[in-house]
Amino acid sequence: MDSGNITVTIEFHIATINFYHPASNSLPSHLLNQLAEVFVQLDINDEVNVIILKSQNNTTFCAGASFDELISINNEIDGVAFFSGFAKVINAMRKCSKLIIGRAQGKAVGGGVGLLATTDYCFATEQAAIKLSEFTIGIGPFVIAPAVERKIGIAALSELTINATQWHNAYWAKEKGLFAHVFDTIDEMDKEIEHLSLKLANYNPEALIHMKRVFWSGTDHWDNLLSERATISGNLVLSDFTKEALKKFKK
Repeated sequence: MDSGNITVTIEFHIATINFYHPASNSLPSHLLNQLAEVFVQLDINDEVNVIILKSQNNTTFCAGASFDELISINNEIDGVAFFSGFAKVINAMRKCSKLIIGRAQGKAVGGGVGLLATTDYCFATEQAAIKLSEFTIGIGPFVIAPAVERKIGIAALSELTINATQWHNAYWAKEKGLFAHVFDTIDEMDKEIEHLSLKLANYNPEALIHMKRVFWSGTDHWDNLLSERATISGNLVLSDFTKEALKKFKK
């Protein structure tokens, strides 16, 4: 079975991270661990000034965590470990000293929205609708909520979370601050990403690093915070409500 992959290319001081999984670019634990490690390594790579985060194919950016893993959880340790996956990636992204540009070519759900919110600047196409559907299966977007709230505010986070079955389009996400620009086509978006990333790659690297620290000031407590949030989700996923909801969802 295709377990997905993550590739990294470096050119002109720009690192491009490209992740893929056949299940709508969902991210199982092994890919989340790899992705977190990629950001750790790029942080200390002096040949890299800017990072682009993208996914393969022209449809879904990221469907969130692996559903197959989610339904297999049967104890608290595994539950906390599962929800710690996106916590590791978010913390690795915020600690990474390099500016991260997001590329959303399609829809993002749950953890996928968390990834986009953790980028420092994000481009999207009109197809990049977003949704936080966690309430529908008895849990909540606890781990990614700090990143999403930081980017779009508590009111928009509440709207996404509470209206868990509704897609919010890319222009709504731009209005709230998740996306910097929305394009009609992927080609148009990619041209602008290339243009901006090349400019950033030629700016003073020290200035970029200091500015990244400014952007993320006040988040030093997130290691503990996201761990606590993973514990909440890890306990909720074992509830009878969630188990029944997952069975219905699978059917």
